[in-house]
Amino acid sequence: MYKYDHFDQAIVDARVEEFRDQVSRRLSGAMSEDQFKPLRLMNGLYLQLHAYMLRVAIPYGTLDSRQMRMLGHIARKYDRGYGHFTTRQNLQFNWIKLADTPDILAELATVEMHAIQTSGNCIRNISSDQYAGAAADEVTDPRPWAELLRQWSTFHPEFSYLPRKFKIAVIAADEDRAAMRLHDIGIQLLERDGVLGAKIFVGGGMGRTPMIGPEIKDFITAEDLLSYLEACLRVYNRYGRRDNMYKARIKILIHEIGADSYRQQVEAEFVQVKALGIDPPAAELARITAMFAPPAFETDAADTIDRSDPDFAVWLNQNVKPHKAPGYAIVNISLKPIGGIPGDASAEQIDLMADLAERYSFDELRVTHAQNIVLPHVRKADLYAVWTALNEAGLASANLDLISDIIACPGLDYCSLANARSIPVAQKIAQRFGDLGRQRDLGELKLKISGCINACGHHHAGHIGILGVDKKGTENYQLSLGGSGADDVSIGKITGPGFDEDGVVDAVEKVTDVYLATRTEGERFLDTYRRIGIEPFKEAIYG
Repeated sequence: MYKYDHFDQAIVDARVEEFRDQVSRRLSGAMSEDQFKPLRLMNGLYLQLHAYMLRVAIPYGTLDSRQMRMLGHIARKYDRGYGHFTTRQNLQFNWIKLADTPDILAELATVEMHAIQTSGNCIRNISSDQYAGAAADEVTDPRPWAELLRQWSTFHPEFSYLPRKFKIAVIAADEDRAAMRLHDIGIQLLERDGVLGAKIFVGGGMGRTPMIGPEIKDFITAEDLLSYLEACLRVYNRYGRRDNMYKARIKILIHEIGADSYRQQVEAEFVQVKALGIDPPAAELARITAMFAPPAFETDAADTIDRSDPDFAVWLNQNVKPHKAPGYAIVNISLKPIGGIPGDASAEQIDLMADLAERYSFDELRVTHAQNIVLPHVRKADLYAVWTALNEAGLASANLDLISDIIACPGLDYCSLANARSIPVAQKIAQRFGDLGRQRDLGELKLKISGCINACGHHHAGHIGILGVDKKGTENYQLSLGGSGADDVSIGKITGPGFDEDGVVDAVEKVTDVYLATRTEGERFLDTYRRIGIEPFKEAIYG
């Protein structure tokens, strides 16, 4: 994984001291909240309903054990003993005191971490495939390119004050494990005739107006990629709406002018940008790429697994995925215990995951956009020991991609933007479907919950999506069906009138009953929905 050089460290250290001075002036009253707000947002600090929330950047979801332990330490020392992993592969602390934030950022800086550009109208954390470097289906490891984009976008003078926040995802496989086409820019690395390049999608996003990003470039060579992205951003920065924050995202621009018009302007801008020579020299790309060299896998690692323990076997089947190296596997750690808060992990659990990564996964962890954790490189011979440790810590829920593996935003329990609570709904649904045998019978079923129209819980992309809204002072939950953030990307359709908290749980169960009654052999929920349409589900829900 990427390691800071002295330039990186100096930049982060300087930002910490700059923010320390800004916090001091805010606390002394020398600076008003209106003056302070844009400064704290540049450092990932939000003022929520009950306290400040600090969002820590985890670039493309990759971190090591000392960084993970630092997150546990901060949770224990400065928060209430836990952290919340998010859908942008970051981590949030929900109970931060303003006076402590400079010290927190200083401690993060000692392990090459920060909160820069985790908020504001800038290019946010670059996200990627959580299986990068381990998946057998990738054409290359996308993380060196994600890191290159991180360096390009950090403090970019032209893109620090965009019309609206901007999100980029990079993948390198046909299977989309990062919801790439629901980003402002989605990049799929691929090879054509032995040449590495990328397909570019622009204008995806969720929120108030969900859209799937159209293809803007069928193939751009890797050596031209940065210039092409610069051109994409320049056109947006020039024409994006700044008079209306609800119409300021690039998806609205492309919707209004059309993908063809946008593409033509990007191509013209690319000619100008390419002449500037901003694409990295080969030596710099090689320097970054070398830091992502594959671990020293054992060439004779045993490829068999003892499945005699039935509980272990269930976990293997559900949470463990194939690895490109013989004798190794990818371990998914579910942060979705029945009745728990999706994405939350205690300081003790964070420490344990760090320990397991150091001992069994070449000191590497990943955060997923589904709010889980991955140990990317585990010997098959060590899987039972890993499972045993996870099981003892309450981290061995065998529910990856099942109905209880729920994505949920913090909702009205924390967020000042929310209209409704997300967490209690997620807990009730997980408890209703708590029997693992029942979950496994339903199969892959991705349920996602947002507490407001901003869609931080990705409800538009849920096979079953739930959106909490305010209806005359009462929490009301809309149900949508048929969404997907994968390579079969789609936006869910609202079924009809909303429900109260218990009513939406009942509605979800009725939806699953229709699926079970009408599915054909081997059909996922999403396949059945697409085959029979929404009407049978609406009939079951509303009569």
